[in-house]
Amino acid sequence: MKRLTEYLNSSFVEAANSLRPKRAAQRIIAYVESYDDISFWRSVFNEYESDKIHFEIMLPARSKLTKGKKQAMMNLLGKAYGRNMIACVDSDYDYLLQGATSTSRQMLENRYILHTYAYSIENFRCFADSLKQVCVLCTQNDSNVIDFKEFFKLYSRICYPLFVWNILLYRHKDTKTMSLLRFCEIVRLSSFTVANPANSLQQLSNRVNHNIKLLEKQFPTMGEEYKKLDEELATLGINPDETYFYIQGHHIMNGVTMRIMQPVCRHLRSKREEEIERYAYHRQQYNNELASYRHSQCDVATMLSKNTDYKSAPPYKRLKADIEKLLGTIK
Repeated sequence: MKRLTEYLNSSFVEAANSLRPKRAAQRIIAYVESYDDISFWRSVFNEYESDKIHFEIMLPARSKLTKGKKQAMMNLLGKAYGRNMIACVDSDYDYLLQGATSTSRQMLENRYILHTYAYSIENFRCFADSLKQVCVLCTQNDSNVIDFKEFFKLYSRICYPLFVWNILLYRHKDTKTMSLLRFCEIVRLSSFTVANPANSLQQLSNRVNHNIKLLEKQFPTMGEEYKKLDEELATLGINPDETYFYIQGHHIMNGVTMRIMQPVCRHLRSKREEEIERYAYHRQQYNNELASYRHSQCDVATMLSKNTDYKSAPPYKRLKADIEKLLGTIK
């Protein structure tokens, strides 16, 4: 009996030890910009962890609340980064500026700084191919209301010429003529309706074309430079059909995606509730079924913030290639 007890105790300890987090032989600290970035980068690195390598994702400063891109990159300065320390940041415009600013140069020249290629993680969460599934999760209704992929392709094509102008001016360090705030105000969606989604695109096209004419009038000699930048952006992997990946993430989330998703989800919920009312045998069944259905619904903003179905997005594939290249040099 004593031996049995000892065996059980030993087995229990062994089983308990197996529940502890497995630490890799090599720990790589990954500094990120803010709280919201931790879950994103954790999902990125999960598939690269093994018994030989482990990532620990943390904010730029442990002893204070300082956050942000510059702080995350500053942690690499003067330290033994590479084998044990990297920074993981949003690209913002720094990838597209191609060294026009000191932050852009540092991000592009330091191979131990990983960046999203997309403007930010919010752009990934608004990946058009994933939005149908987000709607289903929010409404429990699989009906087709709008082709998200086609809508975002048209949106991107409309915005692209003004987007090129915005990058061109920023490369010239002109942030006043077409500030990022001004650009986002122009390319927001307005008056979106499920019945006539094309109307919001037409309004967008009118605003964009108007502002392009103003810029062409204000900078009549920049046509050739615009053309060269357009060609360069193509070499950087920027497809006019995917411009929404490279526009400020919070704007794409709140000024475009949410403006579409909210009315679409309201429409889907309304249609489902109409079905419940039509097929219920009596009032009690209707009330029970309606209560059950409403209990199963989710908030659109919450589901978007948790969306991880973006790993087939072109910028994400480029990020993965950088990670694999980096790991090949530090293993």
